[in-house]
Parts: sequence; structure tokens; C-alpha cells
Amino acid sequence: MVKIALIGAAGQIGTPLSLLCKISDLFDEIALYDLVHVPGIATDLMHIDTRANVHGYLAEDSGLKKALTGADVVVVTAGIARKPGMTRDDLFKTNASIIRDIFSEVAATCPVATCCVVTNPVNSTLPIAAEALKRAGCFEPSRLFGVTTLDVVRASTFAAHALGNGANPKDFKVPVIGGHSGATILPLYSQAQPPVHLNDEALAGVINRVQFGGDEIVKSKQGAGSATTCMAYAGFRFIQAILKAKNGESVTEEAYVYLPGIPGGKEIAAELGVDYFAVKVKLGKTGATKALPIGSISDNETKLLGVAIDELKKNIATALTFMAA
Repeated sequence: MVKIALIGAAGQIGTPLSLLCKISDLFDEIALYDLVHVPGIATDLMHIDTRANVHGYLAEDSGLKKALTGADVVVVTAGIARKPGMTRDDLFKTNASIIRDIFSEVAATCPVATCCVVTNPVNSTLPIAAEALKRAGCFEPSRLFGVTTLDVVRASTFAAHALGNGANPKDFKVPVIGGHSGATILPLYSQAQPPVHLNDEALAGVINRVQFGGDEIVKSKQGAGSATTCMAYAGFRFIQAILKAKNGESVTEEAYVYLPGIPGGKEIAAELGVDYFAVKVKLGKTGATKALPIGSISDNETKLLGVAIDELKKNIATALTFMAA
């Protein structure tokens, strides 16, 4: 019996993610929670011929608690999306309190669930989730993840676009480390498999596109939203990885985590001077089992890593200041 709770399921990420979860046939129960619409979305999804029972819960009558009760996996997409002209700081001010309140309820209702934070800015919202769980005395770093899979998806996709000649994005594996916004995102093309052969100018363009691909979507949608369907795809891919690991398969995925709480992560945190960071993580039945070293990187990537760390430190400090207030 596997239950997933999708928090923010009526949003532009949550709705397509709900559909992906329903058609996957990976779940026995899917609980949808949001402030509006989810009873109707649940009824709609129940017309699909897969085994999961879908229930929609609104805020009234302890809906969040009901959605979270018995959940094995919790995925949080709740919050507002970024609009044109809106900075990540603007986004943070609104979404920070939402994440704090949700994870206070997670701590009370399903403290051993594996939790995935999609709500932006992930660089800050994940530390807020961690602090909320710490306050309740149930923070287990191996079960809390900031979902950065979209950066990994973009790194292979945009490399294939640049190479042309019918290159298949799925043929490329490009590690992406750091954070989940702008210059904090660092695709390691020096470690790409197979190697990505681009000149310096073309490679710089691809790196920039991976880092600022979200802006590309915000502009293209003309204020109507940000990355939604591609984020739902990426989020589902990470959920699949979590479930495969729970079933005993050997799985490695990038994720933004609290490094000191994961085997191998304390050394990486000491080297980088930052506690929250996206690295390759081995997943097991109980969550993250090992954070993998960054490995050898190019001179240019070393420079970009310094920039990423400086910005991440500010993002993390903003989150900790919010929770200390």
C-alpha cells in the first residue's frame, strides 16, 4: 500500500503531476490538497483506468492533515509562481510562510514520510522545511529533498539542441550540482557522458540556458506562468526514483539536500563551506544513503562553482533568518 500526498495539487505544476502519478499505476492512494478545485480534480482523475484511489481535500475540516495522514511520500508544489519582473526574493516572501506551515503539519502527521520540495525558491524553501521539522524534533535529512531534476533534464536537452543532427537528449547524462536558481545551477559538462563536443562560445550559451531556462519560459508565457509541465515531468521522474529505491533498486539522482546529515555529505559541506547543496545522491529504501563527491571539474566550472556558493550562502541565510524571526 503506497500513498502519495500532493500538496498544491490544483496549481499549474500540481495538476499535471497529479495526472502523471495517476497514470503511472505506482500508487494505491493519491491524496490531493489545495485551497481550491481539488475535489473536482480528484473526481476527474478517478475516471482513469488505473488502480489508485484519488481523494481531494480542501483547507476546511483539517484537510491538510487528512491528506497527509498515512502518506509514504509527500510532494509540495504549493505557493505562487514567478511572474515577469518578480525576483526570487519577491517569490520567497510569499512562499516561505506556506512551506513553514505545511511542514509543521508534516511533522505532526507523517513525520517519517519522504518529502520532496518543489516550491520555489528551493534554495531557501528547503532550509525552511528542514527548520520546521527540526523544531518538531523529527528532522531526518535522508528523507528531505529539494527537487532539482529539471536542471538535469535541461542540461541534457539543451546540449542535444546545441549539437543538432537529431541528437537525442536522453542519450546524454550531465551531472548538475549547486542550487536551483540562476547562477547557483552548475551543469558539469566536463563530466558529461557521452562527451559533449561544443566550442567554448556554444558551451557557454548552453550553460547560461540551463541556468536561466526558467526566465525563458516566464517570458514566453507573457505573465501567464512559469515552468509547469516540464517541472511536473521532472518532479515525477524524481518520485519514480524514490519509489524504485524503496523497492530495493540501486538509484542515483541529483537533489538539493542538507549535506551534513547524509553519509559522505559532511565532508562535501566542509570543503564547500555550505550545508545545503545539490549533488549526486545514492537512494535506498530509507531515503538518501550517500552523497557522492563532486569529482574533477574544469577551470571554468571551478569559477562558476565559487559564484554558485556565494549566492547559495545568501539564499540559505535568508531562510534561516526568516525561521528565526
